[in-house]
Amino acid sequence: MNKFMNGAFGRMILPGIILQSVLIGGGFATGREIVEYGAKYGALGWLGGIGIFIGFTVMAILSFELARMYKAFDYRSLLQAVIGKFWMLFDILYLLLAIIIIAVMASATGEILNSTLGFNYWAGVISITVLVGVLNFYGAGLIEKFKTFGTAALFIGYIIFSILVVSNTWDHAQQVFASGDTSYVGGDVSILAILWSGILYVGYNLAVYPAALFTVKRQKSRKDTVIAGIVAGVLMTVPWFLTYVSIMGFYPSEDVLANAVPWLVMLDGYGSWVVILFGVVVGWTLIETATGMIHAFIDRVNSHMEERKGTSLNKKQNAMIAIGALVLAILFSKIGIINLISIGYTWLAYGMIAVYAIPFLTIGVIRIIKNKEKTDQEDSAVA
Repeated sequence: MNKFMNGAFGRMILPGIILQSVLIGGGFATGREIVEYGAKYGALGWLGGIGIFIGFTVMAILSFELARMYKAFDYRSLLQAVIGKFWMLFDILYLLLAIIIIAVMASATGEILNSTLGFNYWAGVISITVLVGVLNFYGAGLIEKFKTFGTAALFIGYIIFSILVVSNTWDHAQQVFASGDTSYVGGDVSILAILWSGILYVGYNLAVYPAALFTVKRQKSRKDTVIAGIVAGVLMTVPWFLTYVSIMGFYPSEDVLANAVPWLVMLDGYGSWVVILFGVVVGWTLIETATGMIHAFIDRVNSHMEERKGTSLNKKQNAMIAIGALVLAILFSKIGIINLISIGYTWLAYGMIAVYAIPFLTIGVIRIIKNKEKTDQEDSAVA
């Protein structure tokens, strides 16, 4: 297994799996996120999806390549290399966004596990909290294996849900596309507004990139980072389109598009086994998202401690940080999913674009180009 993880799979596929597994919780597990950042535009929403794919791919390539160049495998080291002392701004935004994303998932999971599996709201949330603490206790090795198998299971789950829904609602979805229906948002829809919605979606999800930095240690060349970035872009966008097309089968139904968890409404009537499977999948997404984001923060803390004191957190402290962050997120979850996504995500997306996307697309690109020129000159000198 270790040989497999350290080979081509670990260099070019695993980073995308880690990103997708962290993204799925805050990105599209409930379906609410796809409504806010694409599906509400109906027949034209796919334009946002194309922009999202390009954005995810470009940011993945830049993040992986800069991390490889500077050997910066935690976000503090990477941001310091790119924006210097202003890395602290990202630290603040990251923690806020991580807690809000986990809060969205905690709120959704408690309700879904209660309605699908009959779990008590708090029993479901607490059991997941303990499991996230255990994963962070055992560290990166277990997390990689957990996410590799978990992401495969989640993909299968969302493909099953999409096939069930789309096969029964495709005629309506075709009508939506054929008529160019955008009635849920009313009147003429600006292409610019749709593309900007996609940019904001990528923006708030920039918080997931640090979760994959520890896997970049295996990458040996720019070719590895480019391939890994493209694979990541595909893995991160496919579930978006599956959910988007599924929602189009109900467009512009208020029952679906105004619901806190659209997937629950769309899967109603397909039998209890489907709803139970959805409950398991969403519970798993919370575990993967929370584990990835908290592990990235723990890596940042360890890097700082090693630099200052030559020591790092022990396993028990890792687990306690994970549980503490989850408890805080559970308190935030009482605000409600719709408000957290439409308000919290949007404002923090602007911040992430300012301190992560723009510096990486400007300073980061310049550094990569200069590094390539330097490498080419050194190769010429040796030749």
